[in-house]
Amino acid sequence: MPELAEVEFYRKQWDPGLGQSIKKIATHPKARIYRNIAATAVQRGLKGHDFIRSHAHGKQMMFDFSDGAWLGLHLGMTGKLHTRPSGSEVEKHDHLVIELAETQLVFTDPRMFGKLTLDLTHDGAAPDWWQSLPPQPQDSGFTKASHLTFARRFPKTPIKTLLLDQRGYPGIGNWMADEICWKAKIAPQSPTGTLTDEQLNTIWKLTRQVSRDAIRIIGTDWSTPPKSWLFTHRWKDGGICPRRACDKAELMRADLRGRTTCWCPVCQAG
Repeated sequence: MPELAEVEFYRKQWDPGLGQSIKKIATHPKARIYRNIAATAVQRGLKGHDFIRSHAHGKQMMFDFSDGAWLGLHLGMTGKLHTRPSGSEVEKHDHLVIELAETQLVFTDPRMFGKLTLDLTHDGAAPDWWQSLPPQPQDSGFTKASHLTFARRFPKTPIKTLLLDQRGYPGIGNWMADEICWKAKIAPQSPTGTLTDEQLNTIWKLTRQVSRDAIRIIGTDWSTPPKSWLFTHRWKDGGICPRRACDKAELMRADLRGRTTCWCPVCQAG
């Protein structure tokens, strides 16, 4: 599932259409992405509006159209955003195609785990649900104190699992949580309650750092992180820890509360 940086990358893919007016909208009305709102409601609610700006927050995206129309979008497992020239043919897995004057905004989702919402606000302000989202790790509102308070609420939860909780760490997903634990030299299975305040402060610092670096590297142009990261070694069995002091230790992989987790048995032995 796309994480914070991947969502930021896809958010920008529709930006070539900024400033253009919607001419028509094509949908697959029976597609599962419309489980929270009818496709016809999306068509009626957006037609004729201008595309003003795009936003990303954690794993969520919001697209701002004129006169208080807000299209919320979650990519799910396989969702992608891209553009095509206006008038292009709609393809099999294109479940939403917004036809602008010169550009098509396309949401493609083969497995249809993504979802859409549409809010029409009279005052032009963003919907309440968007405004109530918790601070992202790279934002100033994600403070050391708020992180520590949240972490101490779940003493029995493994630290890796805690980092996946979108109520506290919006946008952090599987690979980012593994990266944070690896950089902190903390075993992902460690119950949060067994970690010291100093260790949790390290987790806070690295959560911010990994989030910002991921946006800079992946969110800009989908570049691959450097080989000094766990990222490039974690995807298959037999990967080697990139930390030199570990002397080419073989990475471990296991299921942790339903998520495949990767760690180094040497530098994350605690």
